[in-house]
Amino acid sequence: MWGLVPLFWPLLKPAGAGEILAHRMAWSLVVVGVALLVVRRWAWAGELLRQPRKLGLVTVAASVITLNWGVYIWAVNSGHVVEASLGYFINPLVTIAIGVLLLGERLRPVQWTAVGVGLAAVLVLAFGYGRPPWISLVLAFSFAAYGLVKKKVNIGGLESLAAETAVQFLPALAFVLWLGSRGEATFATEGFGHAALLAATGVVTAVPLVCFGAAAIRVPLSTLGLLQYLAPVFQFLLGILYFHEAMPAERWAGFGLVWLALSLLTFDALRTARRRAGETQGGFAPSPPAVGASRLVLKRRTGSQSTRPVPQPPARTP
Repeated sequence: MWGLVPLFWPLLKPAGAGEILAHRMAWSLVVVGVALLVVRRWAWAGELLRQPRKLGLVTVAASVITLNWGVYIWAVNSGHVVEASLGYFINPLVTIAIGVLLLGERLRPVQWTAVGVGLAAVLVLAFGYGRPPWISLVLAFSFAAYGLVKKKVNIGGLESLAAETAVQFLPALAFVLWLGSRGEATFATEGFGHAALLAATGVVTAVPLVCFGAAAIRVPLSTLGLLQYLAPVFQFLLGILYFHEAMPAERWAGFGLVWLALSLLTFDALRTARRRAGETQGGFAPSPPAVGASRLVLKRRTGSQSTRPVPQPPARTP
């Protein structure tokens, strides 16, 4: 779904990126509110309000995703679809780096190599563009930070999005009203079809984000990072084949390095998954140590018990 979004934003012109962003935030709350009415899940709201730390994290998540949305909308409608797609190609590498730096996750040698190749790709692209690819970097870091905060908040995808859009709603509404007072709003001046498309930004936003929010609390950040590079493949192809953006040789070189890094990550993930599956089938599924884990209570047929120490399999490095 995210891979096809670049086709949608140009339909909202002549609205500017700021107006589109404001409508996206406001209508997303409406869509999520209707969904919550259908599923009748409201108890989480009172619990969230009683937890200032979680409420603060939700506010942070709302802030970084607002930045991400605004930059992406502007990039697509300004002819930078390819550079925007690069941001989501880089995002898995940034997500993995955040997992290491902030969550203490360990990287295997191939993953370290992939991160290094990704850094080299950014440098090559900076040389090719004649500037740092700031659109790509802002998108990558903001969305990686969003994933991290979502993992810390640890509430359902629908509920989390509802909380974030509730934080966004009043500023968005105030901006729309301000545009209207200046005669610069397009919502009521470009016809019913245009207004309907602006309202549809809520659906376009809510559905994939609910899916992402549900995934962020269920899988490791490293796995989440691998899955996320599917969307930029579609975005990149749209930028080249549909929007006909230029791709000089140095940009192909930079993208080639990014794809090499992602190929290394994919190879390493598949190899690790096969190895862990083999360990599980062989009876050596790793488990966290527990107090008294070295003494297993065994019931005999007679009903008596013993506390004989049972040897544990050697610890295996993931």
